[in-house]
Amino acid sequence: MAAVVFDDRQCDLGEGSLWHPGTETLFWFDITGRRLLARNADGARQWQFDEMHSAAGWIDDHRLVVAHESGLSVFDTRSGERKPLAALPTAGPSIRTNDGRADPRGGFWISTMGRPPRPEAGAIWRWHAGALRRLFTGLKIPNAICFAPDGSCAYFADTAQRVVWRVSLDAAGWPQGDPQSFIDLSDAGRNPDGAVVDAFGWLWIAMWGAGSVSVYGQDGRFLNDWTVPVPNPTCPAFGGSEMADLFVTSARQGMDSVALAGSPAAGCVLCLPGIAAGRPEPAVCLPA
Repeated sequence: MAAVVFDDRQCDLGEGSLWHPGTETLFWFDITGRRLLARNADGARQWQFDEMHSAAGWIDDHRLVVAHESGLSVFDTRSGERKPLAALPTAGPSIRTNDGRADPRGGFWISTMGRPPRPEAGAIWRWHAGALRRLFTGLKIPNAICFAPDGSCAYFADTAQRVVWRVSLDAAGWPQGDPQSFIDLSDAGRNPDGAVVDAFGWLWIAMWGAGSVSVYGQDGRFLNDWTVPVPNPTCPAFGGSEMADLFVTSARQGMDSVALAGSPAAGCVLCLPGIAAGRPEPAVCLPA
C-alpha cells in the first residue's frame, strides 16, 4: 500500500495527530512553528500561538484539551480562545511538552522533555478529574503514549533509549506496578516516536529516521512495516469515515538541503488509506 500526501503544509516538527470522530477532522501541531493545523472535508485551518503546543484530546465538537509549554488548556476552535486547565510544575524556558493522548477513562496523558533534550529531564504526567499527577521520570524523549482498547494497560517509550514500556492500569486508569519492557529496539537501531493502538490491540509505531511505521502485536511481536516517503515520521492516528485510514505526521527538523530535495514530502501529513481497523479516540472528560 502506497502512502499519499493528505496535507502538504510543511511542518518543521509535525506532531500530535488527532482524529476528531465527531467532526471528522484531523488536528496536528507544528511544535517549533507554534501552530495547530486542521483539515476536514470543508478544507484546511490553522491557529498560531505564542508558545509551543504539541498534543491534544477532544472534549466536544468545538473544544480541545491542548498541551503547551506552561501546561494544559481548553482551546475553542470556533473563537480561538484558550482557557487554562492545569499548570505544569516544571514549566519554564528549558522544558516543553511532547507526546500526549486521551486515555479510556477520560483522562489525558502528556509527556515533558528538556529543550534541548537532556537525559533524565523527561517525564510523563496524567491529568484526570481536575488533578495533574507526575507518573514517570528519568526519560529523555518520552513518546508513544497509547492505551489498550479495554484500558487495562498503557504504553510509552523513550525514543533515546529505544525502548517501549507497558504498564498495567487500575479501574480509574492510574498505573499499578512498575512499567515492564515491552519492545526493545536497541539492537535494531530503531527510534520509536509516536504510537497508536488499533481495534485489535496492535501497536502502530512511527520510526523516526527509518521512514516507516512498524506494527507489533499484543505480545510485542513484530508483525509488519509500512514505508512512508519521509525519513522522520512522528505520530500516527487512525481516522477517516470508517476509521481505517492511518494518518502520519512528519518532520523536516535537522534535514539539510540535499535531504529535503530528496524527500519533498518531509514535514507533510501522509495517509495510508484503508490500512487497518482503527478505533475512535476517547473524549477528555472535564469535571462538572
